[in-house]
Amino acid sequence: MATTLLAVMVVLLLLGFPMMIPLLTAVLVAFFFFLGMPGTQIIQQMIGGIQPSALIAVPMFIFAADIVTKGHAAERLLDLVMRFVGHVRGGLAITAAASCTLFGAVSGSTQATVVAIGGPLRPKMLENGYKDNFVIALTINASDIALLIPPSIGMIIFGVVGGASIGELFIAGIGPGLLILLMFATYCYIKAIIDKTPTQPKATWPERWRASKRALLPLGFPVIIIGGIYTGWFSPTEAAAISVLYALFLEVVLFRSVKLSEIPDVALSTGLITAVVFVLVGAGAAFSWTISFAQIPQAILGGLGLAEASPTMLLVAISIAFFIGCMFVDPIVVILVFTPIFKPFYEAAGIDPVLVGVIVTLQAAIGSATPPFGCDIFTAIAVFRRPYLEIIKGTPPFIVMLLIASVLLILYPPIALFLRDLAFGY
Repeated sequence: MATTLLAVMVVLLLLGFPMMIPLLTAVLVAFFFFLGMPGTQIIQQMIGGIQPSALIAVPMFIFAADIVTKGHAAERLLDLVMRFVGHVRGGLAITAAASCTLFGAVSGSTQATVVAIGGPLRPKMLENGYKDNFVIALTINASDIALLIPPSIGMIIFGVVGGASIGELFIAGIGPGLLILLMFATYCYIKAIIDKTPTQPKATWPERWRASKRALLPLGFPVIIIGGIYTGWFSPTEAAAISVLYALFLEVVLFRSVKLSEIPDVALSTGLITAVVFVLVGAGAAFSWTISFAQIPQAILGGLGLAEASPTMLLVAISIAFFIGCMFVDPIVVILVFTPIFKPFYEAAGIDPVLVGVIVTLQAAIGSATPPFGCDIFTAIAVFRRPYLEIIKGTPPFIVMLLIASVLLILYPPIALFLRDLAFGY
């Protein structure tokens, strides 16, 4: 049965069908030819997959991201970072990495970050002597920090299927996100010295003060989300709703960068993205239930000896599986399919599900920018209008740094859990 399902999915993927079709076709084949169960059970599993109330946060965070991407928040954040670090060696590159991190805390979307930061900053970096393949690779990989810095749709999905607190996941993602930013900034600084990249004029303190005032309100997003969850004022789902209201207030009322008449079009775009996400969630839930009912994961992983593996080796196995999966398939699908498979093993080993969630999200971030089919690669192709080989040419150093961050996180979990423990009193 497992071989047949795998063959069906591979054939359909090679024929160019979107991921939801191979998933659902494999489920139909399993139900009608192997399990002998009625098709109504598939519908029940799909509906059950999208029923958790925590998923309500997904469309609202996407809506908030769409609003701020269309508005001026990215420009203000970019200007703030530029004023403080633009003059140091590699300052423009460090600005790109830091701006992607800040905008990720505003939007929670890797694709939105590529568009909002990469679009305006790439021409400036090219003018100042940076190579295009380095600029594109930096933008793609730095944008993936948005998967770790809250709000994170990947963490919401894992929290639903992996049994972890979404609020704790949000706080735990901050440490690894900042670690990766530090690694990227250090690399950019050293590379700029080697390449003798010119620096920018140093901003005056009045200019920095003006940039800080302009960026103060956009920086309210992470304060609202993280601060609200930390203080217990509202849940992650309520934080998503408040972030939409805040985005509307900033971009429509204060900045006036988005007209009220444009909101229906933004909402339509959000609806289309949300529909795709929720169909994937439903299809993934049905597929996960099917292979679990058939005990396929137990048969495969049992032979690998994971039940007797140490917590460290189990985390290594989880990292490898999710990293490889996200290289080929949308991270949401990988999280939906693989998490229920590994859940019994990490629960039996007594591993903190929040730690597992952060590691899984990090692998999703790496896979999103890794050839052959990382989703952010194709976003960059569309945004920058460059060929595939040129897009991926500069990615290896960043992928190596991300893998090093994964190893550090596995060997030293407090990188993720320190802030969580501090915030929630563990």
